[in-house]
Amino acid sequence: QVQLVESGGGLVQAGGSLRLSCAASGRTFSNYKIGWFRQAPGKEREFVARINWRGDYTIYADSVRGRFTISRDIPKNTVFLQMNSLKPEDTAVYYCAASPISQHPGYDYWGQGTQVTVSS
Repeated sequence: QVQLVESGGGLVQAGGSLRLSCAASGRTFSNYKIGWFRQAPGKEREFVARINWRGDYTIYADSVRGRFTISRDIPKNTVFLQMNSLKPEDTAVYYCAASPISQHPGYDYWGQGTQVTVSS
């Protein structure tokens, strides 16, 4: 059974940085995509960034491109989201998700989320 555990959230001032971690377990992820999503209060969940476990593909939402960086550490089975130049509008619960790479755009497995709060 795939398990995803997020950590690294917290309270930070605008302009600051946080690094989120997503620890993955339960199988080999060599043919998987790992995504980060976020959901702010009263809003729908939105895509933030994605990486293929092989490391050959990354993509970012326009709202975070240039400020956030997604990466992975294969020996630690962990995906990171480095968030710099944080803005109050980045405040949300951040989730990581995983799925085999296929034509299906969705994700099969989700973590419980970690809260990120950016104060102005």
